[in-house]
Amino acid sequence: MKYRHALLLILIIIIADQWLKIHIKTHYYYGEEHNVLGNWFRLHFIENNGMAFGMKFSQGDVGKLILTSFRLVAVGFGFYVLKQLVNKKYSRGALVCGSLILAGAMGNLIDSMFYGLIFSESSFHIAKMMPFGQGYGKFMHGQVVDMLYFPLVELKMPEWMPLVGGKLLSFFDPVFNIADAAISTGVITLLVFQKRMIHKYTEEPKTIEQEAL
Repeated sequence: MKYRHALLLILIIIIADQWLKIHIKTHYYYGEEHNVLGNWFRLHFIENNGMAFGMKFSQGDVGKLILTSFRLVAVGFGFYVLKQLVNKKYSRGALVCGSLILAGAMGNLIDSMFYGLIFSESSFHIAKMMPFGQGYGKFMHGQVVDMLYFPLVELKMPEWMPLVGGKLLSFFDPVFNIADAAISTGVITLLVFQKRMIHKYTEEPKTIEQEAL
């Protein structure tokens, strides 16, 4: 796999991720939800200041700045590492997984860096694109847009159960985006198939006839 192929894959994922985020941001009010396939696949618009699946690094502007700065450094270093892996001829699977992780990180980084500068705040009114610098926040303080929601199983727990009695529990609860999905797919695939993927590509030895050609 060549480096330009990895960059193409990264670009495709980023375009898909940003297109869906911008569409949701400019067509949904905050908290709006629509079923896509039955009740188990929904588009549910939320935003978060933190990491994948709505997790938070810390509260406040300082925590947000630290997280965005870390993402920026990690993405820059990620492109360097990916280039080295290509040069060292690592397996196609490892390079695809690395590209997925890098594309996801960069997709969420774009939100964090620029969305606060170009969008009005989302609430009961649908957000609009604003002149650059007149949005709801400062540079590197944007919120990440999430929308993919898969409550595959919803159960109401029996009243007699302690702590959770009478509560509605669902799986899978987190709301995420394409970037989060790319990161998770890359990481999980590497962990599960690391013995197959984490190796360098080696050419088969040529025969005497092939060497003579």
